[in-house]
Amino acid sequence: MKAKVVAVKGVCNAGHEVGDTFPLSCRYPGPLCGYFFHDLFPRISVLQHGGCYPWWREGQTEFEYHCPDRVNQVSLVIEVQEEDEV
Repeated sequence: MKAKVVAVKGVCNAGHEVGDTFPLSCRYPGPLCGYFFHDLFPRISVLQHGGCYPWWREGQTEFEYHCPDRVNQVSLVIEVQEEDEV
């Protein structure tokens, strides 16, 4: 998967800035802080192992997710790529 920072509200203590991109998987949290990765892990685990969500549109390959820190919130767009399945 590939993550892209699309918004930062306040100051992220992990240093994320709009436009940052990085790889992401169940085994590699990238530069995410532990709180964000812990919150996101169940979602990427489903997707990395070939699952999907019933509310996704046909062919959808990305979703937006937000950091649990509501004061200094980071928003990511996470793109699922074909090679992501384990």
